[in-house]
Amino acid sequence: MLKRIVLLLCIGLAGCAGEQVSQYSQETPKLDLRDYFTGQVLASGIFQKRSGEVTKRFHVVINGRSEGDKLIMHEAFNYSDGTRQTRVWTLVPTGQGKWKGTASDVVGEAFGEVSGNTFHWNYVLNLPVDGKTYEVRFDDWMYLLDDQTLANRSYMSKLGVELGQVTLFFRKQ
Repeated sequence: MLKRIVLLLCIGLAGCAGEQVSQYSQETPKLDLRDYFTGQVLASGIFQKRSGEVTKRFHVVINGRSEGDKLIMHEAFNYSDGTRQTRVWTLVPTGQGKWKGTASDVVGEAFGEVSGNTFHWNYVLNLPVDGKTYEVRFDDWMYLLDDQTLANRSYMSKLGVELGQVTLFFRKQ
């Protein structure tokens, strides 16, 4: 029993030692989500299993616009297996670099924070796989590399177990 308690404490402490968005506060260029995602942005990416095997490639066309304080982003995905998907995000700033967002396939709300050139974003997505839908947690890290290029690394997990990673590069048009 003592071994289990020690193991759980170690796992809990390891989770606290991760990356913090505030550590990027001095990085430039500064990321302004509304500015970057207003207009058209093109993206390309891959999904990798935990083993590193690439199982899907995809392209995304994103068209963003402002409506009052909201940032609306329409995403159109084209996957390497021929499937297509769309998602419409509605993001709202909540103050001090923080944002919340919703989309039809997101469970509840997504929450994120911008600091310097970085946006850290967390949400649970209803992910369709082979005719079934799974609630999968996404831990997104986005880094503005220059005025046009944004790199995104997403860690996908279910019940605390990593399922895979998504790597995505955005290019503002």
